[in-house]
Amino acid sequence: MQLEQEIHAATESFSPDTPNPLSGGRGHKDHFLKLMWFQPSKVAEVSSKYGTPAHLPGRFRVLRQSKLATNAGYHLVDQDDTRVSAESSALDVMTDLRRVVAVTIAPSAFIEKANQTMIVHRVRALFVGDDLRFLGIVTASDILGEKPVQITQQRGIHHDEVLVRDVMTPADRLEVIDMSELRAARVGDVVETLKRAGRQHALAVHQASGGRQWITGIFSLTQIARQMGIAIEATDIGRTFAEIEAAIGW
Repeated sequence: MQLEQEIHAATESFSPDTPNPLSGGRGHKDHFLKLMWFQPSKVAEVSSKYGTPAHLPGRFRVLRQSKLATNAGYHLVDQDDTRVSAESSALDVMTDLRRVVAVTIAPSAFIEKANQTMIVHRVRALFVGDDLRFLGIVTASDILGEKPVQITQQRGIHHDEVLVRDVMTPADRLEVIDMSELRAARVGDVVETLKRAGRQHALAVHQASGGRQWITGIFSLTQIARQMGIAIEATDIGRTFAEIEAAIGW
């Protein structure tokens, strides 16, 4: 009531030469419209006692802000900070592509470019695709392993002429796990699945209405190892599984 009286007094103080938009016979007067037409002195007087309009009862509050530092950097949340065990939820080790943009590369790119892209983005797998579709995955093992060597020998070309399409795993050869299967799954289940398939990566998919699949996540054996506190640098998939199994105690 006191606030309404002060607002009324403030609106009555308009200069005779200044039209008062609030005088017009409307029964209901909006407090925020009144504040918009206050003289500065009256706004300061009412605001100092009751706060800004955002602080009025039942309203949201204004958050405190400051200037950005000139040397500020930026980074994405590092999912590796989440430590897990074999009994942890499988979703704790999944890179959620609904929140993190997948790093992609063209199939016509040279494998050296793919390797540098992985280094820059700190990942060990890239999605291969064009503007229209997902074509497959290329991993660090594909690039640094025996595949490029075999291709150079078979085709009589130099290592730096090998393309991503030459070493990638095509989409039609990839195994996927439905999100409905993953919601109750554990990290150990994912490791066992990767071991049985003999792969370091698996895709999570969502089955949309109409039957179309959408890739919603990716699992990486090396990321799982890191989140379990196991330092893995080798590209040998057998060694990676062995070290994880030793840590789990299988």
